[in-house]
Amino acid sequence: MSATKIIDGYPFISYTHDSYDTQGMIAHATSFQTWMDKRRTVRDFSDKPVPRTVIEQIILAANTAPSGAHKQPWTFCAIENPAIKKVIREEAEKEEYRSYNSRMPQEWLDDLKPLQTDWHKPFLEIAPWLIIMFKRIYETDGGGKKKNNYYVQESVGIAAGFLLAAIHHAGLVALTHTPSPMNFLGDILQRPENEKPFLLVPVGYPADECWVPDIHRKPLEDVAVFY
Repeated sequence: MSATKIIDGYPFISYTHDSYDTQGMIAHATSFQTWMDKRRTVRDFSDKPVPRTVIEQIILAANTAPSGAHKQPWTFCAIENPAIKKVIREEAEKEEYRSYNSRMPQEWLDDLKPLQTDWHKPFLEIAPWLIIMFKRIYETDGGGKKKNNYYVQESVGIAAGFLLAAIHHAGLVALTHTPSPMNFLGDILQRPENEKPFLLVPVGYPADECWVPDIHRKPLEDVAVFY
């Protein structure tokens, strides 16, 4: 049983975690990096069902992310219902069509060419699950008074990273989709005013024939500076 102490009236518990020697740390860090480097964004999904229990555990893993003042300013909406997925696809494709045909500057379109994306988003219906992350800008108490959350964008962004790692760990694939604007998601799902859509993530198995761009991640010297 964990030890407990009270500090200024608030409970604290003794924290323990796995500890390794130097070689163990190197081995664990290296194996995790190698495993995560296998993760890819996928657009070719199978419609093979994924048990709800798996999605629940993935969301619970994302829910372990740190957040400003531990407010946990997120809501995960998991959608399996085909009718709702169909409406989401229709509305997303409307926004994506406008983006690809009038909103995006040519430089952006050129940057997307190696990925071969366009405004068609069939994966929004094919993937067995859509997880939509909403950021909770504020909370309301019993009397309707607003109470701000802190570092909402940063907190939800960290939780999104945890979500993607959990999906990969479960042997599934995902896509980070951000149709812009995304307000239609809140309307479709009838989310409250304090929630704003942050990220739309299709989740499932890759299709039997699945192709991904042959991209390469930047080396350490291009992404890190040691002092």
